Amino acid sequence: MVEEVASVADVKRMRLRYAGTCARCGTALAAGTTADYDRASKTVACVECPPSQVQPDVEADLTDVEADPTPAQGAEDTPPTLDVPAANPAPAELATEPSPTLEAADGQGGASAAAEFQRRHDARQERVLTNHPRLGRFLLAVFDDPQSTRAWSVGAEGERMLSEMLASMAGESLRVLNDRRIPRSRANIDHLVVCPSGVFVVDAKRYRNARPELRVEGGLLRPRTELLYVGGRDRTSLVAGMHKQVSLVRDALADQPEVRVQGVLCFIDADWPVFGGSFTMNDVAVVWPKKLKATLTAPGVMGPDQIADLQWRLHEAFPRQKQAPA
Repeated sequence: MVEEVASVADVKRMRLRYAGTCARCGTALAAGTTADYDRASKTVACVECPPSQVQPDVEADLTDVEADPTPAQGAEDTPPTLDVPAANPAPAELATEPSPTLEAADGQGGASAAAEFQRRHDARQERVLTNHPRLGRFLLAVFDDPQSTRAWSVGAEGERMLSEMLASMAGESLRVLNDRRIPRSRANIDHLVVCPSGVFVVDAKRYRNARPELRVEGGLLRPRTELLYVGGRDRTSLVAGMHKQVSLVRDALADQPEVRVQGVLCFIDADWPVFGGSFTMNDVAVVWPKKLKATLTAPGVMGPDQIADLQWRLHEAFPRQKQAPA
């Protein structure tokens, strides 16, 4: 009798969502690694390791074989022939589970900024009504929210407008993640765009009728310094903030250093000149929406499958913002 080879029907080749350890050789397997998953034992193993299989153990039952102790004269001493099954064929190629995908445009642009504005607005109303029971409603009707609160509403509208433009462009070759949470931080990333030319980290800024300018100081006797001015005010801190976001995205894609990661400050409703106007400051592009659209639709080397995979990986690194219950 012959023992059957262990079935591989329960083994599936897939991309790991979480880190694990190879059950065959003990090698640590990082999240995102392609490995073999055994449903029966709930273990993972390296693709390179040979599968553990039960080797055939052939046992001949000789009770049905008639052996003549005195072979006929002239006959050759030929051992009896046993019907041994042929070697088991190579197992079929393991099924490959496709990487999970999202909608081409995932998330709601400006949702967290709008929620923060509403939180501040409601807190101010409650504070005024509590401190001034008689005049509270009058004060709220006469005096608007402070600029620090209104800025969240203006910013939320800018993010929403830009997310609508990105959604109109989204498809297999351009995927978008809006309003992403930075883990262990209260900050967020406005927009992540994955397209053939790379990954773009986009921060939407709405400065009405204010012109972004690049100013350079020093260069001869002093070190050369680049400054970002918007409406005559120094906003260089916006570039520093973008550098932090780009660094986090590069860390999330550390195993793919060939993927371009570009930071972008996109100013909406700004006072841009008729000709020119956009510039790059310390590796951060400063543009308006239509200029951004032209940049994102430029040709590149990445195809739809890689773009979808990168979108999912960035989604896992920077999840959607948690929305407050209605």
